[in-house]
Amino acid sequence: MILIRFPKVALMAGTALLVIGLPVLADELRGTVKSVDANNSRMIVHDELAQRDVVVNLNKLTTLKSGDRSLSTFEDIKPGAHVSIMDSLTASKVTVQETSVVAGENEESRSIIAEFWYNFRHNLFKPLLLFFYLGFLVPILRVHFEFPYVMYQALTIYLLIAIGWHGGEELAHLEAGSIRSIAGFMLMGFMTNLVIGILAYSILRAATRMRRIDQATVAGYYGSDSAGTFVTALGVLTTAHIRYGAYMPVMLAVMEIPGCLVALFLIARLRNKGMDALGNMADEPGYDPRASLPQMRVGQPGHHAETKDEAGVESELEMALERMEHPDLNLNGNGNGNGNGNAKKKPAIFSGKLLHEVFLNTGLYLLFGGIIIGLISGLQGTEVTRADDSFFVTLFQGVLCLFLLEMGMTASRKLKDLRSAGWPFVAFGILAPNLFATVGILVAHVYSSMTGTPFELGTYVLFSVLCGAASYIAVPAVQRLAIPEASPTLPLAASLGLTFSYNVTIGIPVYMEIAKAVMRNFPVA
Repeated sequence: MILIRFPKVALMAGTALLVIGLPVLADELRGTVKSVDANNSRMIVHDELAQRDVVVNLNKLTTLKSGDRSLSTFEDIKPGAHVSIMDSLTASKVTVQETSVVAGENEESRSIIAEFWYNFRHNLFKPLLLFFYLGFLVPILRVHFEFPYVMYQALTIYLLIAIGWHGGEELAHLEAGSIRSIAGFMLMGFMTNLVIGILAYSILRAATRMRRIDQATVAGYYGSDSAGTFVTALGVLTTAHIRYGAYMPVMLAVMEIPGCLVALFLIARLRNKGMDALGNMADEPGYDPRASLPQMRVGQPGHHAETKDEAGVESELEMALERMEHPDLNLNGNGNGNGNGNAKKKPAIFSGKLLHEVFLNTGLYLLFGGIIIGLISGLQGTEVTRADDSFFVTLFQGVLCLFLLEMGMTASRKLKDLRSAGWPFVAFGILAPNLFATVGILVAHVYSSMTGTPFELGTYVLFSVLCGAASYIAVPAVQRLAIPEASPTLPLAASLGLTFSYNVTIGIPVYMEIAKAVMRNFPVA
């Protein structure tokens, strides 16, 4: 009954966000004027918050406000003047501030909390998040709308290939001398997510009363990463014109694997300690050493879920892009879509089929495929890539908006599965990403300092997202094959309902501010 009142709470929270955020829907930009082009009615302003140059367009409706009477037209504004601009793309009002005011608002003197609040409010109502809110409200308001599964498949396929394509293009321009440090950073990322998976299991063991098999499975989810959170972070960075390492899409693929290994390792230990076929340990309620796991027919042609567990497995199949429309393409070999066919046969921990799922699952295959194709095409020059860039790069933001619409609906629906989990588990899904992302930022900065390789702000943000997110593609597929005893609903409820929702709305701005603070206070020589 924990989340029984969730719809009312969510509506109240949404109303509060609107009250706070509506005043900033008219985006405000503050910075220093670098140049004024009166003939083309535009100026270039250096945004003090995002640390980038922004082109601001002016028109006949744009008003100029200044305490200096000598500034009567925009031509009178000189480079170096500090301005505040409402509606940063096409300005509705430009306010020129006095020097004394500017000195009192130096960015260095602004507290981290104030900077985060400013950044958070000005990103809260960007199109990406508005589409997520729109989808999140669909189940709450009981709108009769269902996002077609084939559309989810198509959008996910596009985004994975587009990430790989663009990353491969950028990799084609890397200097050969930087490959060694990049490979070392990827190894560091792999090891970091391994440690995070073990750390997640330790926290869950200490804070929750869930079954140990469910704790181990959830830990595997958090030891992996999330393609959805990653693409959302890419969209935020692209909108803000914040640079990041070209190799980060490869890091997405590398850091997805550790969580699978963590889950398999922990489950193997539990089975060796006497876990029964239903996933219960000897000191847990319901333990029965003679029990057998009921056979499921999920994934078989024409079969529809009849129980909550079967519905959970079907959801895993869908999120992992493994729900097949054509039965002849189902290669499980036993006719059982959930991969555990024989109820009397204990699933193998390291079978060839399982290793294939870990290292060659649908998400990794599409991502690596896009990277390789983008790399080969990028090496041939822009003449080869220009036509495809119009599809894979130009349309990326729009497709991402539709993807977040669907993910908002899915995340909202998953919350109901948390009713039996307890508040400690809910708190873990919201608070743990902050800990894991901060660990990621510190690891990245230590590696940067040790190797003398300075990272872009966007690289820190993306690495923190890879550490602070939870899987919903790779690990669910592994769970379906090797850990059928675990709950099929709780891990995805935490991964999508809590952590994904938190990361795309609040987490990414938080991680950005933490990264800025680390870079500012501990600069790399």
